[in-house]
Amino acid sequence: MTANHPAPRSAFLLAAVVAACVAFSGASTLTGTVTNGTSGKPSSGDAVILIKLAAGMEEVGHTKTDALGKFAFNVPDGNSPYLVRAIHQEVTYHAPAPPGSNSVTLTVYDVAAKVEGVKAVADLMSVQAGQGKLSIDRVFAVDNGSKPARTEMNDAPFEFYIPEAAEIDEAQAQTVGGQPVIVSPVPQAVKGRYALVFPLRPGETQFHIAYHMNYSGKATVDPHLIYPIQHLVVFVPKSMTFSPSQAGVYESREAPKQPDTMVAIVADPKPGQKLSFEISGEGSMPNQDQSSSSAGSGGAGDTRPGGGLGVPNDAPDPLDKYRWYILGEFGIALVGGALYIVQRSRSVRVTSSATPASARQAANLAAPAVLAPVATSSYAGMFFQGLKEEMFQLELDHKQSKISDEEYAKTKSALDQTLSRALKRSQ
Repeated sequence: MTANHPAPRSAFLLAAVVAACVAFSGASTLTGTVTNGTSGKPSSGDAVILIKLAAGMEEVGHTKTDALGKFAFNVPDGNSPYLVRAIHQEVTYHAPAPPGSNSVTLTVYDVAAKVEGVKAVADLMSVQAGQGKLSIDRVFAVDNGSKPARTEMNDAPFEFYIPEAAEIDEAQAQTVGGQPVIVSPVPQAVKGRYALVFPLRPGETQFHIAYHMNYSGKATVDPHLIYPIQHLVVFVPKSMTFSPSQAGVYESREAPKQPDTMVAIVADPKPGQKLSFEISGEGSMPNQDQSSSSAGSGGAGDTRPGGGLGVPNDAPDPLDKYRWYILGEFGIALVGGALYIVQRSRSVRVTSSATPASARQAANLAAPAVLAPVATSSYAGMFFQGLKEEMFQLELDHKQSKISDEEYAKTKSALDQTLSRALKRSQ
């Protein structure tokens, strides 16, 4: 019996060493469930991809859901953040898996070329001019309120017009709770008309288009609506002159906490309605520092309808729906904040070679944008990495309702401003 002791002891030591190595490497198992939000049943047979975010967007695992919508991955490094992507009927859906996660859930939806309940909600246009150039940023909000919930996807889910002489600088799409995704506008048969090939998932989708054109001090701008919307909102620096082509169409007021900015609003505008306006002079939108200091010097003020223009009244303020657009920085920060600034170097340029098929494939497979690596010193690199992880955790906490909307907005604004300052210094 004595001669048999060494073998079990050796096996025990070997098992202990293996276990220690596994624990040291941070390896773990990540399980998850994919549910079909249209039917309310488990979604079986969907492709699921595990993406490591620590060093870019590296695909480290592929599998499919079983009959119960379940899946599992052996995570090589449990100390890194991951993103889980599920593909259902050629449309992608994502869920974050921060360090230490052991389970995630995703909801996907059936796809249809045309879905009842999808409507454009708002068109927010920011205008500024200088140095012979007129720059316009537009944010379109589209709401998918389909019942049962479905995703709309075809060769032209959303279309828009820009002047024929204008050049598109960049275009992005963003779903609720997601990060901006670069998209490529596809030229249509009619000049100046473009399509954004991006799935309209249930909930709200925002499209951000930035373009410019030559400017000699005066220009006529036509929003040229394709869809009926609830509100058209135009932001213009007060140093410029805004003159509607038709009187009584726009209601003008001062932007909340942006005393150097004028806002013109049209309620319930329709396609074909005369909405053009003449712009003259030069000016740019105030940055966050300027607007904050201006607001601070003038007090909180009264932002009810009529505030700054006359006697306030208690009527509903149409700007309330879009206040999160207005209170942030204009232009670059309209939809993406600092994340948008990071991606600015990867601006999309529209070319005649773009095709609906290629654009659709890119939109279907696109993953939410994350902070790109920044080529700076080791200290700056650690700083940007820390901000990236903090933003990732903030989005996760908000999705899981661990923080209030107010706390989320306040923290995100502070992080955006910090990153914006750091990027400007590094450049």
